[in-house]
Amino acid sequence: MLILEATKLHKSYGNKLNKQEVLKGIDLHVGEGEFVGIMGASGSGKTTLLNVLSSIDQTSAGSIKIAGKEMTTMKEKQLAEFRKNHLGFIFQEYNLLDTLTVKENVLLPLSITNIAKKEAEAKFQTIATELGITDIQNKYPNEISGGEKQRTSAARAFIHEPSIIFADEPTGALDSRSASDLLNKLSELNRNRNATIIMVTHDPVAASYCNRVIFIKDGQIYSLLNKGDEERQLFFQAIMKTQGVLGGVKSNDY
Repeated sequence: MLILEATKLHKSYGNKLNKQEVLKGIDLHVGEGEFVGIMGASGSGKTTLLNVLSSIDQTSAGSIKIAGKEMTTMKEKQLAEFRKNHLGFIFQEYNLLDTLTVKENVLLPLSITNIAKKEAEAKFQTIATELGITDIQNKYPNEISGGEKQRTSAARAFIHEPSIIFADEPTGALDSRSASDLLNKLSELNRNRNATIIMVTHDPVAASYCNRVIFIKDGQIYSLLNKGDEERQLFFQAIMKTQGVLGGVKSNDY
């Protein structure tokens, strides 16, 4: 079942006299339960694509359907409601509120719903256990490590069981051990919850955890790789080769 259908996506900035076309007619379909990576050199349009797909930015033209709903025609109020129910976000810089505890940060998406307190507590305990943050639930962001902050951010993204999780360079601010831990947790959630994850990354190691990697070049899809039954190390090597053609930054395995 397709969870995301994007057709003929265009995104331009500027005016007629100084127009920059960043996305040039991209078509992208993502099935329910997929873990998809988006890669490309700096300036390729990968972050713009994620922003457009996740409704952070608007398309200049094209169609985006998530869970069968056309997003590009929604009014702001409809879009806000849709985000609340269907989208989850993991950002590179965590975006946690310093005045709230880990638990309070994770529960934020549920605080704007009509969910019962007991049910919210059960959901928190489940996701906190899965992401290994139960022991730090009463701490504040300035009292925990970067890896713990990002796992808290991931818990917040997953707690309301959205249709899609959008992750923007989620390992970018982490050391290699914390990054590996987070990616293993995301892979487990992808498998155990059949969660759909779309992740932008510059790192081939991070991308090797995905089921499929899409490479963007000059605002268009350049190529894609499917992991299939391949071992992660072999998939990593295939990603490195493709990224080398694109002129991307290489990374050591962790």
